[in-house]
Amino acid sequence: MADHVNPFESLQEQIDVAGKHVDVRSDVLERLKHPERILETTLSVELDDGSIELFRAFRSQFNGDRGPYKGGIRYHPGVNRDEVAALSGWMTYKCAVVDIPYGGGKGGIIIDPKQYSESELERLTRSFAAELRPIIGENKDIPAPDVNTGQREMNWIKDTYETLENTTAPGVITGKAIDSGGSAGRVEATGRSVMLSAREVFNWLGGDLADATVAIQGYGNAGSIAARLIDEAGGTVVAVSDSGGAIYNPEGLDAAAVAETKLETGAVTEHNAPEQLSNEELLTLDVDLLIPAALQNAINESLAEEVRADVIVEAANGPLTPGADRVFAAKDTYVVPDILANAGGVTVSYFEWVQNRQRFSWTEERVNDELERVICEAFDGLIDTYDTKDLDSLRTAAYVVAIDRVVDAYTEGGNWP
Repeated sequence: MADHVNPFESLQEQIDVAGKHVDVRSDVLERLKHPERILETTLSVELDDGSIELFRAFRSQFNGDRGPYKGGIRYHPGVNRDEVAALSGWMTYKCAVVDIPYGGGKGGIIIDPKQYSESELERLTRSFAAELRPIIGENKDIPAPDVNTGQREMNWIKDTYETLENTTAPGVITGKAIDSGGSAGRVEATGRSVMLSAREVFNWLGGDLADATVAIQGYGNAGSIAARLIDEAGGTVVAVSDSGGAIYNPEGLDAAAVAETKLETGAVTEHNAPEQLSNEELLTLDVDLLIPAALQNAINESLAEEVRADVIVEAANGPLTPGADRVFAAKDTYVVPDILANAGGVTVSYFEWVQNRQRFSWTEERVNDELERVICEAFDGLIDTYDTKDLDSLRTAAYVVAIDRVVDAYTEGGNWP
């Protein structure tokens, strides 16, 4: 693994690579490599035993040229300032590549949530929401779920904000439960965009997802749902993993049954399968499609040399280091980048925000149809740029599209002293 690679430096390198193919001044490009502001705060939270514990928390607002900042909040021991900055940058270009009117943001708290009770996590979340209150809002910055957060935490943030502001503002946050103003289709959205991206890239290459063998590293929300949808589309999911290890069946796994095992036991390795593997062994299986759906830096340059998949679709944010990208470009391994492949989450978050603003709910069918349209149009635009500019990778093409759109918005808005 490449845990030592700084994700913020990876983001900046990706921007530099794409910037060579964009008509943009060097000073403007430099501006697009840095967050506009980062809130860093210390939360004092009373635990169940009456003691006080301190937690470091962050919110990065990377770029607001195309609209309000948008991005998730994660609870994880590995959260740090550079990670949050990188993730907020990726969100900026993710929103731009699928052409939804948001900027990029991201937040996080340094915590292992498994070590705390629900009441302690609620006090922590509400404390963070109180700190975020001055800088978030329906027209300012709209947080959402991320690693180790979900509808529960989003409901707490919404309630805290509305109580302190003495208002009703469901659009202040997305990823909420349906009864709290959430959207149908939101839970499946990231996994669905991964499946759609995989389907489109196989069609472009003259293949068929239904004929593909698939390995998925990471079996959380995105990975498990992508697996189920690919399974339903006819693809053969032969291996999946979580932090405890991987399982492998060359004849194919029942993705839904594996998800049920993980829900019941907490580990995919508890599922009955012919063989167990390490995460690294899963990443180097001879499959048609590899989906890294865990955390960033899962595949570095040396491991990339061992990867045998023909196509990689990134469900996680930043799972490949720049060195790995160079290896895959040289090997003609096609990588559908995270800023397109996992954009389903932010796209349906946008749909949720629109519904909240309209005070009108869409059906799940409409949400899924609109999501498919957005992802397919974005993929077509990426391929057009890749072909017409004769670029080295689909990632570079995605960043060229995204940077062009952010630069246009910045230029059209003019400079403000």
